[in-house]
Amino acid sequence: MDFNMKKLASDAGIFFTRAVQFTEEKFGQAEKTELDAHFENLLARADSTKNWTERILRQTEVLLQPNPSARVEEFLYEKLDRKVPSRVTNGELLAQYMAEAASELGPTTPYGKTLIKVSEAEKRLGAAERDFIHTASLSFLTPLRNFLEGDWKTISKERRLLQNRRLDLDACKARLKKAKAAEAKATTVPDFQETRPRNYILSASASALWNDEVDKAEQELRVAQTEFDRQAEVTRLLLEGISSTHVNHLRCLHEFVKSQTTYYAQCYRHMLDLQKQLGRFPGTFVGTTEPASPPLSSTSPTTTAATMPVVPPGAGLAPPEEAALCLEEVAPPASGTRKARVLYDYEAADSSELALLADELITVYSLPGMDPDWLIGERGNKKGKVPVTYLELLS
Repeated sequence: MDFNMKKLASDAGIFFTRAVQFTEEKFGQAEKTELDAHFENLLARADSTKNWTERILRQTEVLLQPNPSARVEEFLYEKLDRKVPSRVTNGELLAQYMAEAASELGPTTPYGKTLIKVSEAEKRLGAAERDFIHTASLSFLTPLRNFLEGDWKTISKERRLLQNRRLDLDACKARLKKAKAAEAKATTVPDFQETRPRNYILSASASALWNDEVDKAEQELRVAQTEFDRQAEVTRLLLEGISSTHVNHLRCLHEFVKSQTTYYAQCYRHMLDLQKQLGRFPGTFVGTTEPASPPLSSTSPTTTAATMPVVPPGAGLAPPEEAALCLEEVAPPASGTRKARVLYDYEAADSSELALLADELITVYSLPGMDPDWLIGERGNKKGKVPVTYLELLS
């Protein structure tokens, strides 16, 4: 208990000395040891990295989860070390509503059929969004969060320790300066005519005491200088590690862009497929609508066609005269054929197209006048048009 009390008293004394030194520095009454310019640049770069990492992290979280309540809930689950429950995406929820609406309004009607097709596409979009959120969280958000909660906390701790070592060093310098001033004053030889002999003895005794105080202050200064230099080197190494942090964040940024590109490419393919499927329903988008009230003029009533801007059924396909050509009679060119790997399953819309299975290899080539978004694909004795977006050209 006695040891603890002594340690507590010592810590309190050190804290008080640092507080006095810090206050005097703020009021310009004490000198402050300045760090070199390179060290200051390292500190500024570290602070800038921390601040921008926090901003990027928060805004990416907003991008992936716009709902603030959901973000707070996920944050609490992470702090409690509990698994975040699976959450239905907006696309999946919309798909559910559309499917229920189609079931109630009539799945065999043109509107019901379209609702079913769109709900399937929205469900695939929601699944793609879920995969994107998961991938982006692991490859981008987690490394940024680990830096702020791990490396930056270590850097901040060592910087606070360096600040304390600097305050101790400056306090020792101030103490030594005061001790030397007092020693110089005590060693001043008084005038023998105006001073009693007794004062010579007191002056000599005070001079000896101040000599001891100067020696003690010099010893404390050497110890404080050594500790400050050691701590400055440790902090410098940590700050220079920010360069490695930038390299790591750069790699994570590339992963984020890759996952985002994959996500939008999937959405694009799903919507192209949806437009193509909707184009097969001729009665879905073009119909007649009668006016709500009789026409005011005597002209004969006319029907108006309500059309939606969609890709026509034949978009991306060959011209009619080419489509009429039997593909079995088309011979591949002597040169220009390439191998291609199928990325996704593809269901042929008609007999002129070739159905595809993911990961299979086919031979493809182009014919003069063909749409650049389509190629002729061959697999064994089967031949047909295939979309370029579903292929990875190999050679």
